[in-house]
Amino acid sequence: MDISIIVPLYNEVESLPHLAEWIDRVMAENRFDYEVVMVDDGSIDGSWTVVEGLHNANPRYRGVKFRRNYGKSAALNVGFGAAHGDVVITMDADLQDSPDEVPELFRMIKVEGYDLVSGWKKKRYDSKLAKNIPSKFFNWTTRKMSGIKLHDFNCGLKAYRKDVVKSIEVYGEMHRYIPVIAKWAGFKKIGEKVVQHRKREFGVTKFGMDRFVNGYLDLMSIMFMSKFGKQPMHFFGLVGSVAFMFGFVALLAVVIMRLAGRIALTNSVWFYLSMLFVMMGLVLFLAGFIGELVCRNSSTRNSYLIEKEI
Repeated sequence: MDISIIVPLYNEVESLPHLAEWIDRVMAENRFDYEVVMVDDGSIDGSWTVVEGLHNANPRYRGVKFRRNYGKSAALNVGFGAAHGDVVITMDADLQDSPDEVPELFRMIKVEGYDLVSGWKKKRYDSKLAKNIPSKFFNWTTRKMSGIKLHDFNCGLKAYRKDVVKSIEVYGEMHRYIPVIAKWAGFKKIGEKVVQHRKREFGVTKFGMDRFVNGYLDLMSIMFMSKFGKQPMHFFGLVGSVAFMFGFVALLAVVIMRLAGRIALTNSVWFYLSMLFVMMGLVLFLAGFIGELVCRNSSTRNSYLIEKEI
């Protein structure tokens, strides 16, 4: 199969028939062998009834329905597991992503050999204050921290080699950082394509301003896990050791000054600061030690992605 199109959706009953018609036209024009996996993230507006109707009319359409709303990351992760195509395309269900971009995205994966191609909505029709400016700052920060030179990490329109989606796990709200997760997994040929961004025709946006706060917290989690996920002692042990040594030296100096009669021990702020650093160092070191014990007893402690075998 050439292409699997993954469409996460939540309350998009009006958009789905138009999106399906558009996808079918593009696939027929390019003679692609394809499937469409629609993941209903707990819709309450009749979207699932539309998905069932699309499947009855065309068996290429498959559907997964969650009992409740779990979020876009969960929908994408389930869609990735269900995909069979050599190239996997993700797009939103709100008609703001254009299926006309699919042939070129497919070519970039199959011909140019990219592992992942992310769309870049260079010209946007969203609110500048609510979305455009915060999004640019968010993308700039992610670009600097991850070293991946993309302009739009959160674009829903992306293309992947099948190996990529079968090797990564997306959870929480990590869908914003799929390129970072893919790079962490060893897929480093990541490209970008300018794509069309359309105005929303039906419904309302499902994302609020809290996504920017959560986004940065998720970025911190990914960067930490990518470097210290299997060896937490390398982080906690180092920071704890530095804090302990600083506190111990400071405490030793305070005790010497007390013995010399220069200060009163219990009245010195340096005494309490030195004790604080000693305790912080011990706590951080123990956190790293406990983290190592958890990792060594984890079922995935020796789970590594293998690209080829002979």
